[in-house]
Order: sequence, then C-alpha cells, then structure tokens
Amino acid sequence: MSGAKGRSSADNAGASWRGAWRRSRQSRTPAQHSHRADVNRRAVAKPRTRLVIVGIGFMFAAVAVQLVRLAATPRPEIVASLTEPMAKSFARPDIVDREGRLLATDIEMPSLYADPLLVRGVDDVAERLSLALPELNAGALRRDLSDRNRRFIWLRRGLPPKLAQDIHNLGLPGLDFRTELRRAYPLERLAGHLLGSVNIDNRGAGGIERAIDETVGVEPAHGSTPRTGMPVRLTIDLGVQHALEDELSAAMGRYEAKGVAGLVMDVRTGEMLAAASLPGVDPARAGEILDPDRLDKIQGSTYELGSIFKIQTVAMALDSGKVKPDTVIDVTKPLTAGRFTIKDLHSAGRPLTVSEVFLRSSNVGAGLLALGEGPERQKAFLESLGLMGSMRTEVGPVAAPQLPPKFGRVEQITVSYGHGLAVAPIQYAAATAALINGGTTITPTYMSGRAPPAEAGRRVISAETSRALCVLLRRNVAEQAGTGRRADVPGFRVGGKTGTAEMPGRGGYQEKSVVSSFLAAFPMDAPKYLVMIMIFEPKGTADSDGEVLAGRNAAPTAGRVIARIAPQLGIRPDGNVASLD
Repeated sequence: MSGAKGRSSADNAGASWRGAWRRSRQSRTPAQHSHRADVNRRAVAKPRTRLVIVGIGFMFAAVAVQLVRLAATPRPEIVASLTEPMAKSFARPDIVDREGRLLATDIEMPSLYADPLLVRGVDDVAERLSLALPELNAGALRRDLSDRNRRFIWLRRGLPPKLAQDIHNLGLPGLDFRTELRRAYPLERLAGHLLGSVNIDNRGAGGIERAIDETVGVEPAHGSTPRTGMPVRLTIDLGVQHALEDELSAAMGRYEAKGVAGLVMDVRTGEMLAAASLPGVDPARAGEILDPDRLDKIQGSTYELGSIFKIQTVAMALDSGKVKPDTVIDVTKPLTAGRFTIKDLHSAGRPLTVSEVFLRSSNVGAGLLALGEGPERQKAFLESLGLMGSMRTEVGPVAAPQLPPKFGRVEQITVSYGHGLAVAPIQYAAATAALINGGTTITPTYMSGRAPPAEAGRRVISAETSRALCVLLRRNVAEQAGTGRRADVPGFRVGGKTGTAEMPGRGGYQEKSVVSSFLAAFPMDAPKYLVMIMIFEPKGTADSDGEVLAGRNAAPTAGRVIARIAPQLGIRPDGNVASLD
C-alpha cells in the first residue's frame, strides 16, 4: 500500500509540474518565444562556424605551401603548350660517297604554324599568306584559321630561311615558327634516283634513305638537334657519277632522245660506282618520283635489250663445249618458226664462225647456237645468271623479269638475240659481270662494308670461257668490222657489244621506236669495270649519221664516259691498274 501511495504521490507531482510548465508557456508573449529560439540557434551555430573557419584556413595554408614548393622547384623550358600534338621528326645520319664527300645531311629549318585562337583578321591573314606561299589553298587556309576549336595547325614545314624571315616580317598575329630537322641534298639532282627521298617527318620514303631506316635506323629528333654518329658510306664515286650524268645529258640532247640511263659497276665486287636515269629527280621533291617520265630506268622497269643478249648466248654455247670460237655455222638461210621468219639485217652471204656471229651480230647465228643447246639448257643457263628470278638492292626491289610463257622453238630463237624476255638493266649488268670477271656471280650493292650474300661467288662458266668472251668483246670494239668500234678509247682496251631493240607497243613492235644499248668493260685483259649505256627512242640526227642504231649513239656515248672516268678510277692509258697508295 505504501508503495502504491508513493507512486501516486510522485505521479501527482509530475503531472502538477508539467501542467505548470504548460501554463507558463501559454502565458509567454510571442517576443519571448522568438528571443528564446534565437538564443538556441546561436548556441548551435557557433561550433559549426568555427569548423568552417578552421577548414578554410587549412585550405589556404595548403595552397600557400604548394605555391612555395613550386616556386622553389627548377622549371624545365616550356617548348609549347598546345591542344594538338606536334608531329614528330627524326634525325638521320649523313650520306657520303666512297671518298667521304657529302651527298645528304640534316639541317635546321623553320616550320610555320598557326594558333587559330590568336589569329586576328582571318581574311587578311589568309590573303597575305597565300601571296607569300602560293602553294597554299586560300579557301582551305581561311577555313582552318577560322576554326577556334583548334590551337595548332601546320602551315608549311621546312621553309627556306629567307622566306621564313619574309613571313615573320609580315607581323601576322597567331603565326609562329618551330625549328625542325630537314633533309638537304647539296648536289640537288645528282644521284637523285638512288638516294631516294624522305617524308615530311624526315623518315625514309625510298631509295638509300629508306634502306637507312630499315638497316641503320633513325632516331626521334628532340627539338632541332642533329644526329651525331657515323655517316652512311656508299660505293658511289661522286666524280664518276657526275661524269656519267653529264655525258648522258649530252647524249639525250645530241640524239634527241626521250630518255637515257647508265651505270658503272665493279665486275669483281658488284659495287656500283654510278647509276643514273634521265630525266632525273630531285630528292628534295619527293613528288617527282611519281612522275612516269622520271621513272628509274636502271631498276624500276624492264626492257627487251636486243643484241647485247648475244653475250649470254655465245657464252652458253662456248661453255658447253659444243662449239669453239672458230666453229663454222651456216647462216645463209633464214630461220623459220611457225609463221615467223628470222633473218639477218646485213647478211654476209656466207657461213660464219662463232666469233663472226658475235662480231657481225647475226640473229640467225645466235638462234642456231641456242637451238643447238636445247630449251632446257638455255633456260637453266639464264637461271644460273639470275636473269629469271627476282633481285633487290639497297635502293629497293628490282622490277621482276618479263619471261616467255614457255621455251619453245620461237622463244629459243628470239631470246637468243634479246627479244621475248625483258629484264631490268642492273639485273642484266650483274649477269654479264659474272661472264667477264672469270666466271663467278656477283650481287650489285650501293652501301660500303656490307658482306656479300651467300649466292655471290658461285661459278657459272669456266675461266677459259670467260677469257674467250673477253677476247670477243675486245675485238668487237678494236676491229673495223666490229659493231662497237665507236666506243674505243685509245690506251684503255675497251670491249663491248651493241644492241638495238624495237620497243613493243600497240599492234606489235614499233620500228621507229627503239632502245639503243651498249655494254662495255675495261681493261679487257683483266676486266675491272663495266659500263652500260641505254638511249630511249633516239632520233636519226647529224651526230648519228641519220641512224638510230646503238653503234651510232650508245657506243660513242660509252666511249666518252670511259675516257672521263678511267683516270679517276686509277686506270693508266696502257690498260694497267695504277697504284692508289
């Protein structure tokens, strides 16, 4: 009972207190209520304000510390701050000839770019730039400069310094220059085809330049710092190259030809001392290489070479042992093969020895020699010389031979005198070098110090056959009856063979369009150098007595080349090799 009474008393007291509290609240005025709420809110807000102030203080302190740290840290040189990446350039090694004379190098050149966001007066800038750089399209330039979303546009890379200064003097806002490495060819078009070209980023795009990327390697250019290192040394002799190109250019004008080509090769090593094709190309103008009129005729195309192919036919027949130089062959009757009749242009009217077949350039005699060997032997012999397969040099792939579909009677005869099978001149020159150097194969090369491939040095004919062939080549130039007598250079024992081939066209061979060729070597008592000259579509001029035959144009051109290069190569007029020590 007492516990119940106690709880009842407590409950009554609590109820009394709560009632009094309610009555006191109800009795307060609205102002008293508002004052009380403000006091409560201020009491709660004070801690939060302190926290915000402390947080902001920490943030300012952190920013201050970071600024102090950045100020104390050394800053790298800022090259550019653009929204678009700049193109990467590459540093390349110099290219020099066999004597160390410069053919190609890297130089620093200014490149022009624009920041469209900073350009003021787009129409005025586009118009003035178009006058300074006519190759720019004014409409496209105006569109590019109007694109405010771009911060970087190349306008022209590799400007000549004077032109860059002229553009700088225009004072156009939003334009600037960046110094880059660009490829320079101090001798301009000299050796243009074999040097090749580079692209806008200084990477090799053809010729020796591409071979450098593939074998030697190039390095990314940091700014405009040229690459340091060993230059790439070629087998080319600058003096020989200049003499060859100079004489080819003169021959092109003298005989009113559409094109000319020539090469000089070491018959023992395969080293190329010179190679040229005219019209030539400027390696600094990569677009010229795409011009069909400027095709590299040395290894970029194939040709039916005509009677110089009789060198191979006679070598094959002599090496088989079936005939000797004095073996007599009856060439008095034309050869027939199906609907074709083959006869000699200037028939002797009597049988000829094998030597006379070569000296008089008898088509009937060459056909009979090939038929005597048989199709399998003829095909195998040409394959052993590398005339039936592919070839590649450092300049690039050589045009593949155009082969007859089969080696029947007609093909045997026509191939024997240089028709029905087309090859690149450099491939033919390499095959002939193997026949006159003692009988072993070589591989053409343009880069010094490279080990010869495994297939080089393979014997294809006997040394005795090679000597007999050299005698015939020398007689063809030295004797009055020879077709190559206009190539003779007194004292240097030149030998060689002419070839005049009609060019194929619509409806068959074109009688008035020929390729005149002459293959020469010297000194013939121990051949060291081979010279090959080709003249495309020559005219009968006063200098050739109105004829287009190789004996009248290609042969004398080869003689002029040899007269100029022999002393440079250390060959004395008596035919001996001079000491170069």
